[in-house]
Amino acid sequence: MNPSLLPSLAWFARIAHHRSFTRAAEEVGVSRAALSQNLKALERQLGVRLLYRTTRDMSLTEAGQRLLDTLQPTLSQIAQMVQSLADTGRAPSGLLRVNTSRLAAKALIEPHLAEFYLRYPKVSLELIMDDALSNIIANGSDVGIRLGKSLADHVVAVPISPALSMVVVGAPAYLERHGVPATPDHLAQHNCINYRRSSSGALREWDFNAPGKKGRHFTQSVTGNLITSDDQHMMRAAVQGIGLIQHLDIAVQEYLADGRLVRVLRSWSHHHEGFYLYSPSREQMPSKVSALRDFLIEKRKGMSLL
Repeated sequence: MNPSLLPSLAWFARIAHHRSFTRAAEEVGVSRAALSQNLKALERQLGVRLLYRTTRDMSLTEAGQRLLDTLQPTLSQIAQMVQSLADTGRAPSGLLRVNTSRLAAKALIEPHLAEFYLRYPKVSLELIMDDALSNIIANGSDVGIRLGKSLADHVVAVPISPALSMVVVGAPAYLERHGVPATPDHLAQHNCINYRRSSSGALREWDFNAPGKKGRHFTQSVTGNLITSDDQHMMRAAVQGIGLIQHLDIAVQEYLADGRLVRVLRSWSHHHEGFYLYSPSREQMPSKVSALRDFLIEKRKGMSLL
């Protein structure tokens, strides 16, 4: 391959990532006109069109998408290697982009931000709140945080929370009025706040394990007079005594600790893997990534759930 193509290929990847000549030009430090001319020259050399461009919009051609899909992992590995070499013997520094669910950010990162910055003052964090399981290479993130059951087999991941449980909780006032369910079957007589998945539009069924060491896992539909696609709204409604909810124990921890919510059906709780910090590769891991990984592992050791 002609080495002179490498800068143009890298610039094309930034244009495609941002879907904007202006933002890509600002990032690589050249003028918008220079970037546009460079892309046209690349298209002439390759003999294919890579982008559809109008005054208002930009999209990849089929050839452009294929090229980008090939370039992204390779450029990411090169960037990690260069950063790793630059990091040798230096304190962790630079921008660290973390793709994370809102719940993981609230429970695992936000409580420790001040301590992290005190320990690593040269590291800047960008938290990309994304409740879908995104391709962290494609969206330009350094690492991601997701539940273990959601991870692809090829990623490198370390646990940063204890194992978690799906728990059923309600306000003391609600339980006093309506009684405490003894089994999941009793939920048919209760007002249960439903959660609608934004990804599929389906209502989430509640997860249970039958009591006993080897109790089988099963799901159950519930009914009630409130449906929401926001878990924070769901918890606030439960605190008001509107009905019962099911959520991860780590999400309702503060409400259980101060008594605003009470756990029920404890022996029927469904348990699964906790949150993991994951990255595409263990090789040439930048020191800023290692710093966050080790920091969150340290915090995990001190966590306990009610």
